[in-house]
Amino acid sequence: MTETRICANCGAEYPIEDMYQAEGDWLCEDCADRLTVICDHCAERVYEENAVEDDTHTLCDHCFDEYYVRCEDCNRIIHRDRAYWDNDDNAYCASCWDEHCEVIHEYSYTPDLVFHGKGLRHFGVELEIDDGGTVNSNAQKLLDIANANAENLYIKTDGSLDEGLELVTHPMTLEYHLNEMPWEQVLRKAQSMGYLSHAAGTCGLHVHISRLAFGCTYEQQEAAIARLLYFVEKFWAELLRFSRRTQSQMNRWAARYGIRLTPSEQMSHAKNSCAGRYTAVNLTNADTVEIRMFRGTLKLNTLKATLQMVNHLVEVAVAMSDSQVQDMSWFDFLDDINEPELIQYLKERRLYVNEPVNTSEEE
Repeated sequence: MTETRICANCGAEYPIEDMYQAEGDWLCEDCADRLTVICDHCAERVYEENAVEDDTHTLCDHCFDEYYVRCEDCNRIIHRDRAYWDNDDNAYCASCWDEHCEVIHEYSYTPDLVFHGKGLRHFGVELEIDDGGTVNSNAQKLLDIANANAENLYIKTDGSLDEGLELVTHPMTLEYHLNEMPWEQVLRKAQSMGYLSHAAGTCGLHVHISRLAFGCTYEQQEAAIARLLYFVEKFWAELLRFSRRTQSQMNRWAARYGIRLTPSEQMSHAKNSCAGRYTAVNLTNADTVEIRMFRGTLKLNTLKATLQMVNHLVEVAVAMSDSQVQDMSWFDFLDDINEPELIQYLKERRLYVNEPVNTSEEE
């Protein structure tokens, strides 16, 4: 005998194989077609009057409450995993986020700085990435990674980029950069979204050094910075190769001052040069010294090696006398380097030994 059910809407009796269930009710095919819809998420049938819908989604109450939200601006349904959230826990779709929410700041923007790591030697990184779009939603994805556990990064526009972003860290010790800042995940995400840095040809990697890293008094700072300037000029050829920039790129974005006989003369020449900030060592900031020599990168080892190199430059400037820096050779400088990332990079650039090293360049 064929099993039957009574349609909860029209009251007619039908074979059970011709019936449909919706929210516990049995419905005939005609009533089911007119009164119900299928949830896009769980594929369960629900009454249309109880469904949550927009132009592209049809959901049951349970799935909507569990997995979805509506955009605060356009009211479109978006999956929670693809929503962008402001500080008040309002959700936005990607297009509304790009249009209304301030994620990418103007070039002149500077927040209240957050210092990470113990000590006075802090480095702030400005990493330019290009060709992936000046897009808030992309920027937010990078910020979500970088700032998951602490306020580490903010993002700005830069007129030198075509379709890119400038990633700017808060001041961090070298140890924090290497061990706490999630650089590997940030760089991998930028690559996955189509950004370039070294290969773009427009991007730099600038490192700001806190003036306090050079000493506690103004006189100590000035003397150490003079030695840093002298070192950069003395070993310009080696640092040019290290930087991955061409000489023409240096002339445009990070020009040299020209070497003088002593560190003190070097400092005097730099201060009287009227060269502005587009110099290899930029002295125009009140609280930092900026090294502008390096080409941008999305390669983790290159970024780490660059920060380690800057740390060694500071160490030479602080720990040595003027005469020691004047007498130093490049190989004397290399004697104090033991970080594996920096040694590997120096070998790749033919600055450590003359053996060829197999490596792909950047991105």
